[in-house]
Amino acid sequence: MTVAILIEDLFNEFELIYPYYRVQEAGFEALLVGPEARVYRSKAGVAMKADRAAGEVDPAGLAGLVIPGGYAPDRLRRHAAVLDLVRAVDRAKKPLAAICHAGWVLISAGVVAGRTLTGYFSIRDDLVNAGATYLDRAPVVDGHLVTARDPRDLPVWMAAFVEKLPGA
Repeated sequence: MTVAILIEDLFNEFELIYPYYRVQEAGFEALLVGPEARVYRSKAGVAMKADRAAGEVDPAGLAGLVIPGGYAPDRLRRHAAVLDLVRAVDRAKKPLAAICHAGWVLISAGVVAGRTLTGYFSIRDDLVNAGATYLDRAPVVDGHLVTARDPRDLPVWMAAFVEKLPGA
């Protein structure tokens, strides 16, 4: 089974690399998915290549989806194929993880209204204005949606997400 991890320029290294290896440790393939299949650079300049473009990914073949933070979410939410993938995973009630600024992608995909979640404190108003209930703790689990605030939450966030994956 495969877990997709979204990538765009200015991603947070910790919030992408930790889940990348954590899902593999749990026995899943980690698939980096960007707007295009190309090299992206983190906030600190770390280069990683997307295995596939979002429009090429069949959500039916995914066990779950992870959205890292950093400034990448502001770029990811500009791409219809990325938002379509997030919506499809959410509709299928597959595990969906978001950390830090990744809540922006959830907002743009239209999947936060009526949900309880968390994110980086600076996007609290955005989440609340989009209809979510915001909690300042981690992880926040609402059904198949698992959210966290920032890198200090990585261990509890990924533990909760991996627990939701099929067969984990």
